[in-house]
Amino acid sequence: MQKRHTDRKLYFDEQSYTTEKYVIPFIEKWSGMAVDGQSGLLRVLEIGCGEGGNLKPFLDRGCECTGVDLNGPQIERAREFFAGHPHENRLTLLHADIYDVQPEVHQYDIIMLRDVIEHIHCQERLMQILPRFLKPHGVMFFAFPPWMMPFGGHQQICRSRLSKIPYIHLLPHNWYSGLMHACGETDKCVDDLLEIKETGITIERWERILRAENLPVLKRELYFINPNYEVKFGLRPRRAFPILRSVPYLRDFCITAAYYLLGNRNG
Repeated sequence: MQKRHTDRKLYFDEQSYTTEKYVIPFIEKWSGMAVDGQSGLLRVLEIGCGEGGNLKPFLDRGCECTGVDLNGPQIERAREFFAGHPHENRLTLLHADIYDVQPEVHQYDIIMLRDVIEHIHCQERLMQILPRFLKPHGVMFFAFPPWMMPFGGHQQICRSRLSKIPYIHLLPHNWYSGLMHACGETDKCVDDLLEIKETGITIERWERILRAENLPVLKRELYFINPNYEVKFGLRPRRAFPILRSVPYLRDFCITAAYYLLGNRNG
């Protein structure tokens, strides 16, 4: 298992780096918003915020931020990481299920799920409710690794040599489970990775959901080399070639990150 999966402060810092350098410019360029404290106070909601690394650059710029996560210990670590931040009073952290959070209609300018949608059961249900949280001209940012990409199963969290083997998550369920057990992975790790096998999402299915919910795509960017790989591995991000981006299903095997900026169907 790589250090970043156990050193949560390192993971926090990596999230913050990529959001500052790539995610915020992507949102600003394609939404027309200026993410700063000078041009009006923006309200940002992150679902599946973990320790809040993605929220830090927004908070640094003076935005009012809310993070929601099911994992209580991660929310507690987030409170520790943000203790003493100059804008700490603009941060709200909720240990909750987003389905249990009652939205104030048209509350947020930006909703963000970065490397989260692929962990959520019934993504269709989530996409039905999210517009309730969004201002009429607000935007939603999503980033996710397509399921069929080399490490789309998140097998990099394994402690055995399986952490370095691409595409093994595409094996049939029983073979995949048996292989992980044979290599000494814990029951929790096996259960977590099998759950991701159930929830992992392809570009094609994601776009079907967006069409069904009538959610406009303001911008889509597909990366051959994930922007997050810069801070993790020292690799420069690379957008996929147009011909690769345009071939359904084949692209899912090669695209390591999909960025989407969505508008509000009620905008």
